[in-house]
Amino acid sequence: MSKQVKAAPATDTRRRGGITLRGVNKTYGSGEAAVRALTEVELDIRPGELVAVLGASGSGKTTLLNVIGGIEAADSGSITVAGQDISGRAPATLGEFRRDHVGFVFQFFNLIPTLTARENVEVIVELTGRGDRHRAAEALSSVGLADRADHFPAQLSGGQQQRVSIARALATDPDLLLADEPTGALDVATGRGVLELLQRTSRAGRGVVMVTHNEVAAGIADRVVRMRDGRVIADEVNANPVAAATIRW
Repeated sequence: MSKQVKAAPATDTRRRGGITLRGVNKTYGSGEAAVRALTEVELDIRPGELVAVLGASGSGKTTLLNVIGGIEAADSGSITVAGQDISGRAPATLGEFRRDHVGFVFQFFNLIPTLTARENVEVIVELTGRGDRHRAAEALSSVGLADRADHFPAQLSGGQQQRVSIARALATDPDLLLADEPTGALDVATGRGVLELLQRTSRAGRGVVMVTHNEVAAGIADRVVRMRDGRVIADEVNANPVAAATIRW
């Protein structure tokens, strides 16, 4: 890996999900109990890039993902995501931003146990009004689960459940996919399959930011951002991303 060199944003409209952060700060609590989660974070992510965010527990990487995705508001600084300035937005408009531009994948799959795989994806497109049942079916097919669409989460393996959660995130056609420890609850073989999906999603032109503690998993990324104590301490280009299908840890 080599040190990141800033570049002009891509102009290809098929490449989506560019991110710019300037002087971003986030603190939880106040007074002596205050915890500084992010401190003066500066970051540029080009549209269509796959970026891994590495750091120990408590380094601020999940908070970074949350402020990029509009789950939480930063205390100060500017944030532009997919061409949208989300700095200082009210919670309601942050909700609209998430609905229209961002898909989320978490370590724990957050599937509704009483709904089938198809219904877990369909409920998102129905709630957001972005897409339809046809798109939901396409999303399941894209993650290789067309033949498991009528199975309930309890009838699926951990890897299959995570693939349903990725299909759910992609069904609304977001500009940006944010993944928080997406392989953390999976074994190597199933985790590798999830990483293949994330890499394929990026190669298709959609921005992907993946939080992980796994150095090997980070090897699939175009960029690796390292965090410590709420600060970005390194931002590196990976000149030769590893094919996800080949990795082991």
